[in-house]
Amino acid sequence: MASLICGSLAYDNIMTFEGRFAEHILPEQVHILNVSFLVPTMRQEFGGCAGNIAYSLKMLGGDPRIMGTLGSIDGQRYLDRFAQLGLAHDHVRLIDGTSTAQAMVTTDLDNNQITAFHPGAMMQSHVNEVSAASGIALGIVAPDGAEGMRSHCEQFAAAGTPFIFDPGQGLPLFDGAALRRMIELSTFVTVNDYEAKLICNKTGWSIEDIAAQTKALIVTRGELGALIYHDGICEEIPAVKATQVVDPTGCGDAFRGGLLYGIENGLDWPTTGRLASLMGALKIATQGPQNYWLERAGIDEHFKRAFGYDFRSAH
Repeated sequence: MASLICGSLAYDNIMTFEGRFAEHILPEQVHILNVSFLVPTMRQEFGGCAGNIAYSLKMLGGDPRIMGTLGSIDGQRYLDRFAQLGLAHDHVRLIDGTSTAQAMVTTDLDNNQITAFHPGAMMQSHVNEVSAASGIALGIVAPDGAEGMRSHCEQFAAAGTPFIFDPGQGLPLFDGAALRRMIELSTFVTVNDYEAKLICNKTGWSIEDIAAQTKALIVTRGELGALIYHDGICEEIPAVKATQVVDPTGCGDAFRGGLLYGIENGLDWPTTGRLASLMGALKIATQGPQNYWLERAGIDEHFKRAFGYDFRSAH
């Protein structure tokens, strides 16, 4: 079963601040905020939501098809990486005269993050159309250019293809009416706990209202695990203790790869959530969003050790 992954492709420039943002940002002075953080280390990684989600799903044995845009100036290096990983990228388009999107991510000692993002070629994501991809049984609309996110939601719904709406960092791009429309079109919605509050404020809907519009609403809560609202109930998904906490960048995308795999393979929601939680824990133990890798047998063993059963039997 193939899944179409619509979302951003970017180079992540990841920096570490060897302190805590909270010690340098005065809440009562944010209206005149002027701070600078010394970041002794910086590295560039392959990133973007579509690339990260596809990487996680591929690791699990899924068949992700990436739909996104790269800049002609610097995008070939990412295309070469897709080829090396065996990731299908027929629907990744190079946009002439542009640079690939760039994320500038600064993480503090408490794993809080401040990110600046230059969209570059991502702003042309709407030139890709879902109808160009054949043999797709499931999709996801992850953070991307605003016009692309809106049009891809409409196109998945028109094609009758179930999909996850994952607004993420794209939430500020949309007003309440646009968000209500995309939620109504979607089959599943996933957000983190902060985004859940923001999307409720913007739409005027409660968590229960949003869950009632979809087959499932998934709310991630970091080290507290996740909540999955479906069929009028709420499943509490425990977090998996990571072997070490190194870098949170891309953990949410790793989680979403697990979600897609569980939905693709008809796993029940408690198991789907636990598998997604495990993928996030595996990622956080490694620097960069696409540098962790386990063979499938290793993932199976980690899951059984964490939860006491074989997830392949949970249908």
